[in-house]
Amino acid sequence: MIPPIASRFVADTTVPGTLDYVSDCNDEGLGVIVNLLGEHYHERGPADEDADEYCRLASELIRRDLDGCLSVKPSQIGIDVGPDVFAANFQRIVEAAADDDVFVWCDMEDHTTTDTTVDAIEATARDHPHGVGVAIQANLKRTHDDLRRLADVPAAVRLVKGAYDEPSSVAYESKAAVDEAYEAHLEYLFREFDRGVAVGSHDPQMLELATDLHEECGTPFEIQMLMGVREDAQRELVRKGYEVNQYVPYGDKWMQYFYRRVRERKENALFALRAIVGV
Repeated sequence: MIPPIASRFVADTTVPGTLDYVSDCNDEGLGVIVNLLGEHYHERGPADEDADEYCRLASELIRRDLDGCLSVKPSQIGIDVGPDVFAANFQRIVEAAADDDVFVWCDMEDHTTTDTTVDAIEATARDHPHGVGVAIQANLKRTHDDLRRLADVPAAVRLVKGAYDEPSSVAYESKAAVDEAYEAHLEYLFREFDRGVAVGSHDPQMLELATDLHEECGTPFEIQMLMGVREDAQRELVRKGYEVNQYVPYGDKWMQYFYRRVRERKENALFALRAIVGV
């Protein structure tokens, strides 16, 4: 059982319970990006098992007629075992999802995995055009080159600020520098990616910029936000007519994810504290 303090950020430990949550989100106009919790496997067995569950999950989303897609982590499906293991499992998930017309996102992890992740997206998109997407992190100094590379690839891009503690040699460290990079990359995406942009941000400033760029360029876009973070804003954006997709984790490995969420944002830590003391 997930305790109430963590259930704000994690849907359920089971697939049925998670799909019930997805259904509730759909009723409120929210699409859902479902992520099975788990990462940094160093043996192939657990990586293959999680890949198997993603394949089954795609079928379950369609069976229940839900508006949902998948998002997988490279270290969850084998990148720490070997690039070939990750590529094979990702390809297998995408093929199974394509049979059910379910979109698959690939999350981005630390900078040491970026090349392998983008390689896998590019290769998979050739066989399944417009069926896959990848998260790209604005805090990395290489990101402009990655976006230029992806401009001609039939894959979607989710632009995020980046949550990993990267060395200054490869990443911007100050909030102001990351914000400046995010804005520049967002403008590039709206001008060059006419097939659509995924804005992965809770920052009102970035969301306002995205809506302005949409008005200027006409580029379709969607907003992606985490379960448990600014949910009132998510529903307000839906009421205004924007496409909003909530990133929804599930599974029994919830504790590590929950504590990471609490450490990341002051608001999340305050919520957890209020839940503990009953305020």
